[in-house]
Amino acid sequence: MSRIGKKPVEIPSGVKVGLDGNTLTVQGPKGNLSRELPSRALVEVETDQILIRPNPEERTTAIQGLTRSLIANMVEGVSKGFEKVLEINGVGYRAELKGKALNLALGYSHPIEYPLPEGVSAEVEPKANRITVRGIDKEMVGATAAKIRSFRSPEPYKGKGIKYLDERIIRKAGKTGK
Repeated sequence: MSRIGKKPVEIPSGVKVGLDGNTLTVQGPKGNLSRELPSRALVEVETDQILIRPNPEERTTAIQGLTRSLIANMVEGVSKGFEKVLEINGVGYRAELKGKALNLALGYSHPIEYPLPEGVSAEVEPKANRITVRGIDKEMVGATAAKIRSFRSPEPYKGKGIKYLDERIIRKAGKTGK
């Protein structure tokens, strides 16, 4: 039995949860999210919490923990939101926000223009060389931050590139002369 799946998801004040078949809709102060849930887990919405139980007809309890995590992330997203902070290291590497697109100068022969997906916003601090990606969908915020990081991943010799703020780059020693 899943330990995480057994715990109920608490519904904070100001958040409304609706269940229509296998589609869960969560509305909160930050926005609305809806998701198709796996049919192998039974979801019950009560007044102040959401309970997830495994389907007794099928012998799968692994999906119970996944379903609970997805629902908890939806509830937290519409109430608090999610953010990822990226840091740019390198001489001449910079970012700027133009409308809904992120312009990145990362040492290539051309600037990279990345249009932000719907529901995700970014904030650029030019002095600190930081990009903050915010949104209510945890999956979309993480995917957007990973895509921005993939344009110039940090290299192990000088540490140049885009990295997460809390990421630690393991440095390598360079070539040594004779």
